[in-house]
Amino acid sequence: MDLPINPPVKPMLAKPVADIPPGQLYEPKWDGFRSIIFRDGDEVEIGSRNEKPMTRYFPEVVQAVLANFPPRSVIDGEIIVADTARNTLDFEALQQRIHPAASRVKLLSEQTPAGFVAFDLLALGDEDLTTLPFAERRARLEQCLADAKPPVYVTPATDELETAQRWFAEFEGAGLDGLIAKAKDLEYVPDKRVMTKIKHKRTADCVVAGYRVHKSAENRIGSLLLGLFDERDVLVSVGVIGSFPMAVREELFTEMQHLVTTFEGHPWNWAAHEQGERTPRKNEVSRWNNGKDLSFIPLRPERVVEVRYDYMEGLRFRHTAQFERWRPDREPRSCTYEQLERPVRFNLADVLTSR
Repeated sequence: MDLPINPPVKPMLAKPVADIPPGQLYEPKWDGFRSIIFRDGDEVEIGSRNEKPMTRYFPEVVQAVLANFPPRSVIDGEIIVADTARNTLDFEALQQRIHPAASRVKLLSEQTPAGFVAFDLLALGDEDLTTLPFAERRARLEQCLADAKPPVYVTPATDELETAQRWFAEFEGAGLDGLIAKAKDLEYVPDKRVMTKIKHKRTADCVVAGYRVHKSAENRIGSLLLGLFDERDVLVSVGVIGSFPMAVREELFTEMQHLVTTFEGHPWNWAAHEQGERTPRKNEVSRWNNGKDLSFIPLRPERVVEVRYDYMEGLRFRHTAQFERWRPDREPRSCTYEQLERPVRFNLADVLTSR
């Protein structure tokens, strides 16, 4: 490629803040693969956050870029899979797209096609735009993709704080997980946390039903496995907590030993796995690292812990939950999905097509 900016380029990053800062430009925070896409004529390169090329995994995105991007351009954005039937973004389906077999890549590109949401313009023609103020880059982005057709979109943006607050509340119902705020005069600075992100934070009381040991020692807890009871009174695996100081990991290991049990009679035993229930045993082999041991030690589901989480993806926490406090006052059977705050539903198509 012969562009003003050539791959690889690390994307500009965001740091978390508690509240929406005033006086900035605001965008929805998309839940996908961060990507900088380079087009030079018939050549297209899709770069990932870690600078590794993803071009081969998304042939339908390549075709969409050729049909919609200016002939010579570099655009920062997010690759997403939009599940219109469920009216949400499907990150799990997106993860499945990273597959070594070309035949599988082709099949998935047809079954779960991806799209691209653009939110910054780094280069156009022979111009390097990274030193321009973000407000100007945003205006140029809207101009150069004014006629773009799905699955290429320009992310909505607003400079009105009230609108951003409304988006923060409403857009979660379409599978988005917060807001990104950018100063209007912000230059594009690769690999630096110069933007801010505001994400939803909530708490839930969960049952501790197992643990995995830490990679450093057999007498340290690596993560605690969390469950919630569904409407059938079945304990469903919803995620893990695993960020503990090393001393606490050893203390937890000792504390948990009296709860260690066998899989016989445990809600996440092999029988439940065979029947198709959502249990951690479904993931004992990691598709990302075949050498990673994801088996776990079952515990009698008697302890309750309060955790912080951002939002749910299906039946599970989208990201690793964070420890808040133990809840000895709560009965495990009271830890149900009914306690969770449900975001107001919002039409994903309306987010994708608004600017």
